[in-house]
Amino acid sequence: MSTLVSSRILPRSRALTVALVVAFAALTAVLAQLRIPLWFTPVPITGQTFAVLLAGLALGSRAGAASQALYVAAGAVGLPIFQGGQGGWSYVTGPTLGYLVGFIAAAALVGRLRTGQPGRLFGIPAALAGTAAIYVFGIAWLAYALGVGLGRALALGVFPFLIGDALKALLAGLVPLPRP
Repeated sequence: MSTLVSSRILPRSRALTVALVVAFAALTAVLAQLRIPLWFTPVPITGQTFAVLLAGLALGSRAGAASQALYVAAGAVGLPIFQGGQGGWSYVTGPTLGYLVGFIAAAALVGRLRTGQPGRLFGIPAALAGTAAIYVFGIAWLAYALGVGLGRALALGVFPFLIGDALKALLAGLVPLPRP
């Protein structure tokens, strides 16, 4: 009888959790490459937020946040996993830093709101709350990084994305995932 090395080192549930954290970090990296640049803002439309919301919904608060922290850390050390194949500390500390921090917070929030809630439809409001969290962190840093006021930061970092992000939240909330 053969046993997996991972099952000897970590209990099965912990090994599975670690694998899922890595998988959702990888999913975020892959969906980051689905991007539509906008000429009027440094923030492109990407598939990342969909992966962030799914991570919270599927993994729960701690593991969902861990998956996004792993994604940000991997990109910060130079792996070209951010949108457009970018990576490195200079990218992380640029105008999109708030969004990257917001990914971690959003996955944690979505996971917390979703944990133990009955029915699949509760995933939709949880995903919408996660999207709002991404916006809060994102526009706060965007305003600082660009030296603009709140109104301009909203125009650059929220308003162009509202419809698409609402659709991503709706789709993420409807994906049939087990409750964390």
